[in-house]
Amino acid sequence: MTTSAETPRTTESKTSVEEPRDGGRPEKNGAAADTGSSAPAPAEKETKTTEQPDMHAVLKTMRAAHRAAPAPSYEQRIEWLDKLEDALLAHKDDIVRAITKDFGNRSRHESLVSEVFVVIGAIKHARDNLREWMEPEGREVTWAFLPATAELQIQPLGVVGIISPWNYPVQLAFSPLVGALAAGNRVIIKPSELTPHTAELIDTIVREIFSPDQVVVITGGPEVGEAFSRLPFDHLVFTGSTRIGKVVMRNASENLTPVTLELGGKSPTIVGDDFAIEEAALRIMAGKCFNAGQTCIAPDYVFVPTKKVEAFVAACKKAVTRLYPNLRTNEDYTTVVNERHFDRLRGYLDDARDKGARIVELSDGEPDRGSRKMGPILVVQPSEETVVMQEEIFGPILPIVTYEKLDEAIEYVNDHPRPLALYYFGHDQASIDHVLEKTISGGVCINETMLHVAQDDLPFGGVGPSVMGHYHAHEGFLSFSKQKPVFYQSRLNARALLLPPYGKAANMFFRVTLGK
Repeated sequence: MTTSAETPRTTESKTSVEEPRDGGRPEKNGAAADTGSSAPAPAEKETKTTEQPDMHAVLKTMRAAHRAAPAPSYEQRIEWLDKLEDALLAHKDDIVRAITKDFGNRSRHESLVSEVFVVIGAIKHARDNLREWMEPEGREVTWAFLPATAELQIQPLGVVGIISPWNYPVQLAFSPLVGALAAGNRVIIKPSELTPHTAELIDTIVREIFSPDQVVVITGGPEVGEAFSRLPFDHLVFTGSTRIGKVVMRNASENLTPVTLELGGKSPTIVGDDFAIEEAALRIMAGKCFNAGQTCIAPDYVFVPTKKVEAFVAACKKAVTRLYPNLRTNEDYTTVVNERHFDRLRGYLDDARDKGARIVELSDGEPDRGSRKMGPILVVQPSEETVVMQEEIFGPILPIVTYEKLDEAIEYVNDHPRPLALYYFGHDQASIDHVLEKTISGGVCINETMLHVAQDDLPFGGVGPSVMGHYHAHEGFLSFSKQKPVFYQSRLNARALLLPPYGKAANMFFRVTLGK
């Protein structure tokens, strides 16, 4: 699960890689959209008193440690994963408290499931499969070179950097950490400055269980993030907006550092004509309201059959009432992370209203800037020119668009940048297959939203402007590994046939292999 991480400020654009997500999706012409301010967010009060290590010295120490022990054993990696699991369980209540301090209010249960449960699942999956993942993989040898053998060896890359965001600050720091540790790497983490209490806790957990040459946390603001993304890591993971992802990729390119970019975009939902409208509304609103929509794979807009749009609006209101009774005082509903994001979302609504869209509030009471509680809001039939149809929303606002034929919705999706996720609700298998075949997205749920990310054996990643690379599952392990091909020549071989001076033997070889 992703959003804008907080990271460097480039000297060229003065854009903070550490600023919150504020509409960083590329436009259709490829230019970066930016409906929010390009200046960094106001600095949060710094809670950490621990002296920060010098990141260049840390990287140097880790490189030396990796060279001294470049292939950690299976047992050592299991020990690292066990320590991380035990620490997460021991600190689960601290995690809930820290995130609530940073957000104002975050549902305890949402924090437990998204920050602890998901990471524990990733640890268990890696632990259960690690021995197999580490084994060399035998490969076939071209017949002309038999009886030689070949294999693919799996090696740690070395030192991995992780730039994590504010919306799921523990999960998106520790999920890639699981893959990096399982692959035998050393790791430096740069958490978001917009969640300072959680960043401090992440640092505390890491210091408790890992040595300084194994895992280190570097905290700080835009200048720290800028320097971090320019370090010559063996691999760099960034979770955030497409706009800021470009900055990170540009900085990393100075060292030709490979990057995994987990970005975002506008994830569409299509409700098929044969699916029960109330059940669709319940599942869609459950996904949209989780973390108050501050999730990169949250449903961003919904296509509904024209004849069912009013029924869908009514069903959404019923679903929200069921999920969050008395929403204004309901502790299960998360607040918007800060005033800047709250104001951004209010601006989106004002823009849609001014351009003729119908605004439907699904809970009692106006959005409250003081508490930053914003109930879910539908924007019915917004025009393409509205900000909510141009930018990733990243909040509890859901545009509703109608369609007559399924291909209209598919064509709209394909006319826009490829999304991180796509959701289709329907029972007709031909229609399901049609949507899967005709669209390209990072991941898909059928008759559900967001739960593909919670599957331990599925990779997480997007396509095009929504992502580069994967983490989670075996694919994540491979992202942090070098798959090294090795060829073993046999004592008895036909190598001499391909050495000069070429003669009859070589001519015979080519007649056999290539013909006359």
